[in-house]
Amino acid sequence: MKKYRVGIIGATGMVGQRFITLLENHPWFEISALAASGRSAGKTYQEAVAGRWAFSWPIPEKVKGMPVLNAEEVEKVASLCDFVFCAVAMDKAATRELEEKYAKTETPVVSNNSACRLVDDVPMLIPEINAGHAPIIAAQRKRLGTERGFIAVKPNCSIQSYVPALTPLREFGLKAVSVCTYQAISGAGKTFDRWPEILDNVIPYIGGEEEKSEKEPLKIWGELNAAGNAIELAKTPVISAQCLRVPVSDGHMAAVSVSFERKPTMDEIFERWANWRTVAQQLALPSAPTPFIKYMEEPDRPQSKLDRDFEKGMGVTVGRLREDCLFDYKFVCLSHNTLRGAAGGGVLSAELLCAQGYIQRKE
Repeated sequence: MKKYRVGIIGATGMVGQRFITLLENHPWFEISALAASGRSAGKTYQEAVAGRWAFSWPIPEKVKGMPVLNAEEVEKVASLCDFVFCAVAMDKAATRELEEKYAKTETPVVSNNSACRLVDDVPMLIPEINAGHAPIIAAQRKRLGTERGFIAVKPNCSIQSYVPALTPLREFGLKAVSVCTYQAISGAGKTFDRWPEILDNVIPYIGGEEEKSEKEPLKIWGELNAAGNAIELAKTPVISAQCLRVPVSDGHMAAVSVSFERKPTMDEIFERWANWRTVAQQLALPSAPTPFIKYMEEPDRPQSKLDRDFEKGMGVTVGRLREDCLFDYKFVCLSHNTLRGAAGGGVLSAELLCAQGYIQRKE
């Protein structure tokens, strides 16, 4: 199989670095371009991330000597790629402008950024949940004036711990959800040596995170409208979220309480979690976890340190299901925020879009 040529925009940041490690030996994709801000342009990748490489393992040999291009030189970067991953650290308006510039070069963009998440004709994908949103790309291409180019995004990293666990239960009518997320420092692009203030500390505020946690699931659970030109948000459930930063390196945990229109039994919940089969697994996408969800019987699991790497960090672990005195049930979920929640989710989304024919080779 001839591999797709892939560019990484924002390659020097933590999520960009994750993309590099995930693509090092990917069976479908090979890195053909690395791009970042003008500060890094012209350097080798090793020079550009000197002192900032976030992982305990070394930079992959294949990219050490690759030149870092200026992400603003869109035509130049796009000419080297069949599609790009985008993980830039820019404000929303500038990010959307940059991503649309790449799309208009007929280069699909799979974005880790939030700028386009709530744009009506941009699919926000968790491949196991809403692969059926991809056809909205046709409407987006019409708006952008492209034949092949488009933008697809992945959702906020924290919702990918609990939205997968709630999705198989939607048949019982999700009515109200209260969730508190305990989010790792890598979600802020930090490591302990670069953020000593977080040691022995919990910070009860992450800018913009609670709004994302309350609204983005409704787009994930939404439907294409009759005209096929917008994804309409689901009307239920009502979601109330609180988001805390905790001194954990990786792994976002969520404590969830939920009420239903038709309260299921605990056995019915266990059965839905155990037997949920999704498009990503049916297509045997290279990054798809099997299983996607695992329930842990131990009373003190899941734990960030022990369970975040389940299914190479692409699976979701759930535990502590019990009845709740205010809601119907409560439980705890865990996902790896820079794998399932960020770069890994982006890679899986790209695999889905290739399998569905939305991403094609330029040659």
